[in-house]
Amino acid sequence: MEKKTLKGRLDYTAMIIPLLGVVLLCVLFMIMPAKSSYIIQMIRGFLGNDCGIYYAMLGVGIFACSLYIAFSKYGKIKLGKDTDKPIYSSFNWGVMIFTSTMAADILFYSLCEWALYANEKYIDQLGGIQKWASTFPLFHWGPIAWSFYIILAVAFGFMLHVRGRNKQKFSEGCRPLLGNKVDGVVGKIIDLIAIFALIAGTATTFSLATPLLSAALSRVFGLPNGVGLTIAVLLLIAAVYTFTVITGMKGISKLATYCSYLFFALLIYFLIGGGETTYILETGFSAIGNMVQNFIGLSTWMDPLRETSFPQNWTIYYWAYWMVWCVATPFFIGKISKGRTIKNTILGGYGWGLAGTFTSFIILGNYGLAQQMKHGIDISGMIAKSGDYSTVILKIFDTLPLASLGLLLLVITMIAFYSTTFDALTMVVSSYSYKKLDVDEEPDKKIRVFWAIIFILFPIALIFAENSMYSLQSVAIIAAFPIGFIILLIVISFFKDANKYLQEKKENNRDIE
Repeated sequence: MEKKTLKGRLDYTAMIIPLLGVVLLCVLFMIMPAKSSYIIQMIRGFLGNDCGIYYAMLGVGIFACSLYIAFSKYGKIKLGKDTDKPIYSSFNWGVMIFTSTMAADILFYSLCEWALYANEKYIDQLGGIQKWASTFPLFHWGPIAWSFYIILAVAFGFMLHVRGRNKQKFSEGCRPLLGNKVDGVVGKIIDLIAIFALIAGTATTFSLATPLLSAALSRVFGLPNGVGLTIAVLLLIAAVYTFTVITGMKGISKLATYCSYLFFALLIYFLIGGGETTYILETGFSAIGNMVQNFIGLSTWMDPLRETSFPQNWTIYYWAYWMVWCVATPFFIGKISKGRTIKNTILGGYGWGLAGTFTSFIILGNYGLAQQMKHGIDISGMIAKSGDYSTVILKIFDTLPLASLGLLLLVITMIAFYSTTFDALTMVVSSYSYKKLDVDEEPDKKIRVFWAIIFILFPIALIFAENSMYSLQSVAIIAAFPIGFIILLIVISFFKDANKYLQEKKENNRDIE
């Protein structure tokens, strides 16, 4: 009886079509890696180069809109009933926000991103590595990036906790604008685009950072490093997050807290163990000031003459990267924000998200920058020559005391971060598999395991295909293009529905008087 009930509740279109799509992409990447990469890069060239302003304007607009919502009449709306109180303490809530995002990616990029910018001639034009290689990571992982998550978290939180809707899908967020069309073909298309984009985002994440984990394990335990070890690491991560997601929201909350402790330990190891505390903090403080001072210029510079194509290669990519991830994470943030006002959710989301991100980039990134600027280790040159990020990051660890223990701490922290991120994603995308699901109800364990397996297939194919970072970035940029339009639909729908809600509340108060 229970099986029949579950079968009757599932939305098979949202499960089977993405599954077939993932299998097809895996086959294409593994059989024709060179041709697949060429086609993807051609499409990326068009979207990033010719349509780059679309991503840039969307980023600036969404950020400005989120601040407007926080300080307008909408900011006073509580996500839930007037009597509801926050489910989680501020610390637990903040930690879950940070760890449900690309936290493992943040660690990976914190260690090497400054070196990628150091190889760009645009950095020399602006004023050099010391000033700008430490600034751009904060900009690209800063307020605009987080705004994609935060504005949708508010829209979904309002949809779930205020309006009490029981369809936890992207399409449902568009209902106030599209009406009953979301129950038909239009809604199916929106949800399928969302799921494909999410799979592309997760594949990019895994394929970039897992080679670092396998290289670190190879160094610490003397294991042969290769595709086999990388896939073993992927399967280990999948096993951890599958186990945690089976335990439900309590397990996710506990793992998020443990992650934060590991993260703090890694930060302290770099900040104090490396002996560059003053340089790290002063460079970070200067970078924040530099970013704030130049924020509008950085947000709108499009290099019209394509003298360096820096915005197209980096800024556009990052906005697209965050857009593909905002399919699931905002649902999770909206869900755990019950009992908080919209203003508190927006400002708290920015506060906790930026605190975790900036701390990581400032401490981990600026330690590596110190090795190049003060001690003459040409880290950016090594990356330019080999393109091997993992080896270069290991080189940075070699300058620290007890390097093997440090690498082990990095591996454990990244696996824990991956697990909490994918716990949140698996929980949310499992909700997509249902025709209807109440806000306080968790998806069936079998559905969660199904999605946990799907999330791991595409990254394995990409690793076998040995795609470059440029190819992996291209996957994210392509997937994000249609997502931008859907984000706009959801934001417009939120304003329409929130205005209606405030009007209803006003009329009810009049009736009571």
